[in-house]
Amino acid sequence: MELAKLVDSLPTGTPLPERLLVERAHEFAARQHAGQMRASGHPYLQHCMAVAEILAGLNLPAAAIAAALLHDVVEDTSTTVADLQREFNPEIARLVDGVTQLTQQVARVDKAGAPDPAPALPGTITAQRADTIRKTFLAMGDDVRIMLIKLADRLHNMRTLAHLPAAKRQRIAQETLDIFAPLANRLGIWQFKWELEDLGMRHTNPARYKELAAALQMGHGDRERVMAEIVKRMERELQLQGITADVTGRPKHLYSIWRKMERKEVTFEKVFDVRALRVVVHSAAAEAGEDEKAHERREKLAIANCYVVLGLAHQIWKPIPGEFDDYIATPKDNFYRSLHTAVVYDDGKTLEVQIRTREMDQNANLGIAAHWRYKEGNRKLDKSFDQRVEWLRSMMDWRSAVTDGPEFVDALKSDLFPDRVLIFTPRGDIIDLPAGATPIDFAYHVHTSVGERCRGSKVNGKLVPLNYALHTGERVEILTAKRGGPSRDWLNIELGYVASARAREKIRTYFKLQDRDNNVVAGRRMLDHELKRLNLAGVLLDELATEFNFEKADDLLAAIGCHDLSSHTVINHVVRQLRAGQTDEARLLPPPDSTRHGAPVETTEVSVLGTGGLLTRLASCCSPLPGDDIVGYTTRTRGISIHRGDCPNVLATREPERLLACSWGREAARSYPVPLRIVAFDRAGLMRDIATRVANEHVSIKAFDMQPDQGHVVLMQMTIDVSNLAQLRKVLSGIEQVPNVTEVHRIKPGKT
Repeated sequence: MELAKLVDSLPTGTPLPERLLVERAHEFAARQHAGQMRASGHPYLQHCMAVAEILAGLNLPAAAIAAALLHDVVEDTSTTVADLQREFNPEIARLVDGVTQLTQQVARVDKAGAPDPAPALPGTITAQRADTIRKTFLAMGDDVRIMLIKLADRLHNMRTLAHLPAAKRQRIAQETLDIFAPLANRLGIWQFKWELEDLGMRHTNPARYKELAAALQMGHGDRERVMAEIVKRMERELQLQGITADVTGRPKHLYSIWRKMERKEVTFEKVFDVRALRVVVHSAAAEAGEDEKAHERREKLAIANCYVVLGLAHQIWKPIPGEFDDYIATPKDNFYRSLHTAVVYDDGKTLEVQIRTREMDQNANLGIAAHWRYKEGNRKLDKSFDQRVEWLRSMMDWRSAVTDGPEFVDALKSDLFPDRVLIFTPRGDIIDLPAGATPIDFAYHVHTSVGERCRGSKVNGKLVPLNYALHTGERVEILTAKRGGPSRDWLNIELGYVASARAREKIRTYFKLQDRDNNVVAGRRMLDHELKRLNLAGVLLDELATEFNFEKADDLLAAIGCHDLSSHTVINHVVRQLRAGQTDEARLLPPPDSTRHGAPVETTEVSVLGTGGLLTRLASCCSPLPGDDIVGYTTRTRGISIHRGDCPNVLATREPERLLACSWGREAARSYPVPLRIVAFDRAGLMRDIATRVANEHVSIKAFDMQPDQGHVVLMQMTIDVSNLAQLRKVLSGIEQVPNVTEVHRIKPGKT
């Protein structure tokens, strides 16, 4: 797009000074980016113009367009934010500074010419990239224009992604599918969402993308012919009723087709048995100088006609029971409004029908940007815009409290993006929560004091545990105490009490305000509990505190106690120390819990110093687990037997020359046997409940033995197969929750 066309595309009524602002921004960007080229070989200014053009299509005002033209000058040239303040104004400088987002030390993998980080696993987001995303969203603040500029920037980068190396394309595309396409969905910008998803799929799953594109093209003619007949039939019926509307076949996109195939486990042909029709009902022509009330009256008449069209569709074709959704009366959480129904067409196949007004259609395509418009010659914003901004702000009010990058990405995926549940309060109000939300999440959403005093819950009138996963349509009642506070167990991820970042941060804030001595005691108890049940001995707290940048051990324990620092993070650090220093390869290994953002790498599970390709097996006498100090013992017929360093058989050997230095390689996609000791008071169903908890974590029980001790106390020994320490911790936590279990821990070698 040429500059003149860009200026002409500004909203009607844009004053001359603001048009000149866009021209000045273009001139400044051209001067600063002079000589810079993108990976495609095109001048860098073309990218800036493309981003501005995308935003002009959303009808954004001049300040946002100018900021789009300048969005990379601070990051990629010698220009500073202060320069922009002097050259333009504080608003432009703030917008550009918000889009810049990152410090100069953070590598940008989505820019041409940026350093290429180490290869990542397919479908993963590295910790560094996770921290980059966290900083991005913090920098965005509450100004929606910053988010829109960033989305437009990402959209154009995705359109030109083919010019980057394959590994970089894979990473950026996966990040787009995980973060930016869902963000566009939550902002209601459907046209951004579908294009980001399709482009993301093209680079993350190219074979499937090409296969679907070819299949879509093959039957194109027949589908178009049938849809033309459907459109003509509906247009005739609307004309008879005197209703003016645009009737079209609703477009389908490759990513949504693929997701539906995966979700319903059907073939491409089955997906396209479902045709889609969209009816956009016109409202009466606006009168000159009409006020807001007159506009609302016209929209109400158009909405009434939407329901008339719905009746026509059900009269022409047979409706399918249970397939009607009224998003006009009850809009989606991203403010989407429309009528959805499904009918059986003349050929016996399903026809989906969407019915909405023009205003609803614009809202569906442009989302929050649809409300950024001039009204009656002034710059007053649509009230719907304020509602959306307030909703978005409430959704992300936890951002500044989360400092860990991977945790921030997890919170984004759970709180901001798809897979939501709609829960009813006792008064009938609807609460929007992330999928997997519990009564505690619900309580904190209602009010912080309700969450802190929550002691029980009822779902549809029945008592349920506080870690019960809520489902859409359920009615929840919270049982509260007169006073009190949350439990520290609520922050234990393994117990599943809290799913939303909003509730988690409110609980953390509560404990931060508690007495320091109480936090030190709680932190010591939590850390000792983890170390004891995993049998990780010899940890020096003073040294550990120094490694976490605390002056003394009590400072470390206080941070753990108030949940500023997770005990799991400390345990992972301890495990990394155990694994470090043995081989150069071992120093590069991630902690056992690092698989949270990716799948484990299948490589050799044990490295034997000075050898390669030797047969190794894990000794059954001590059952070593990744993270343990290990040593190899050369057997005469069965290769090298891997023992724990403190295994009694190794310590008692009379042939030390047969011992070999060993270290753990990367976790292989296999399991390791771990013996456990369980102490419990006997009762009916005890073994069943323990086995159920283990099975819930998809862990196999290899051996089980139970012996009576004294009175009603029983001692159990169980051998389970786990993949890493994270999975072992989840199993231990699950067993600890079984009624009557008093103790469970991993057995040290040579002991029972």
